[in-house]
Amino acid sequence: MAQKKTRRSFLDWLIRGGLTAWMASIFYPVLRYMVPPDVPDININRIEVGELSDFPRSSSKIIRMGRTPVLVIRKKSGNFKALEATCTHLDCNVQFKTDTEQIWCACHNGLYDIEGRNISGPPPKPLGQFDVAIQNEKIIVTKPELA
Repeated sequence: MAQKKTRRSFLDWLIRGGLTAWMASIFYPVLRYMVPPDVPDININRIEVGELSDFPRSSSKIIRMGRTPVLVIRKKSGNFKALEATCTHLDCNVQFKTDTEQIWCACHNGLYDIEGRNISGPPPKPLGQFDVAIQNEKIIVTKPELA
């Protein structure tokens, strides 16, 4: 014999369903936030930074090559240098100090020379290098060829 449905069993079912839906509405967004989305890797090997006139001597500019920030420096001599703009210690962004021609990480006071070699502070290794070319008065930064 089938069990007779009562008003109490219906209300129990309704409250349990509502409680389950409420819990799901709380925990689903939290779980989605904790799992990072799959983002395709941006593979850029070359970027045009600007023109020679955009860079006075002893100046710098941070650009993005895909997801990698790149520090483009024009030295006092007029030559260009392109280095990774993240410190090798804890990935903080670095800055070019025009007065000393050094690269400085403000997070833990790390210093690099103009060639990207670590000279003081906690950075364990030099900054990554990029190739710089000038074509028709335009500055082009490329990733170095992997041998």
